[in-house]
Amino acid sequence: MLARSNRLTRGSDYKTVVRRGTRCAGAHTVSHVLASSEHDSVRFGFIVSKQVGTAVVRNTVRRRLKAVCAEALSGVRAGTDVVIRALPSIANADYSALRAEVHRCLRRAA
Repeated sequence: MLARSNRLTRGSDYKTVVRRGTRCAGAHTVSHVLASSEHDSVRFGFIVSKQVGTAVVRNTVRRRLKAVCAEALSGVRAGTDVVIRALPSIANADYSALRAEVHRCLRRAA
């Protein structure tokens, strides 16, 4: 699970990362990565819209993304903000495929 210090919580932070960050698209997610010197921790944010599915499905997807990002936390440079937007196809995605996609985007942006 991600600690509070490793999560984006303000809407303005999400907006900044999406507008200025490097974009990496995959089959199930679109990731935006922005390196900054404003803070010393890696922060993740997730966007899971109603197009993904019901509330149960969206929460499951969000928990899976949090678990994947918690695994990848040590491999990301400090001061990096990451926003991951889930696409509707993520509802049927395998966990290992999801993990590979997120890790690929984080490596590419680093």
